[in-house]
Amino acid sequence: MTVEKLKIGIVIGSVRQGRNAEAVANWMYNFAAKRNDAEYELVDLANYKLPFLGEELPAERQEEANNAIKSWSDKMASYDGYIFVTPEYNHAIGGALKNALDYLNPELNNKAAGFVGYGSLGGTRAHENMRLILGELQVADVRTAVTFSLMSDFENMSVFKPADYHAGNANTMLDQVLAWSGALKTIR
Repeated sequence: MTVEKLKIGIVIGSVRQGRNAEAVANWMYNFAAKRNDAEYELVDLANYKLPFLGEELPAERQEEANNAIKSWSDKMASYDGYIFVTPEYNHAIGGALKNALDYLNPELNNKAAGFVGYGSLGGTRAHENMRLILGELQVADVRTAVTFSLMSDFENMSVFKPADYHAGNANTMLDQVLAWSGALKTIR
């Protein structure tokens, strides 16, 4: 009997020019993939040109917007769990990630999520903000998070050079995401 591996989306939650999120997400993806315990995939929010929820669009942009929304919804529905990689902006997640999450609900229900953050305090306040949002979307978030400091894990706040000790939290967070994702899969 072959057991199908869980599918975990690692979401790059920043679309900002010059973002550090891509380097952080690539580190997380490479770290997770080496464990060979799930099917991990990077999902770059910048690849989905989502309009602001409720925004009135000209007719010529409507089809493109509808396609982007459907593509985002389908991609997120395809996973058993998530790892959200997000910077902290003004004590919260960025507006693009919040907007993208606002397009989802049943796609995320009864799934699990972990957090990887970066910022002056490692993105911890963005994680707390995510916990509130995901609670409303019926996503079980795990306790352990990976937090990178702009002062000590980045050279000149732009070149990502994570300290080795983050591996412990990354392993614990991944273990928790997989355990919860597997358990919640049984009720979907």
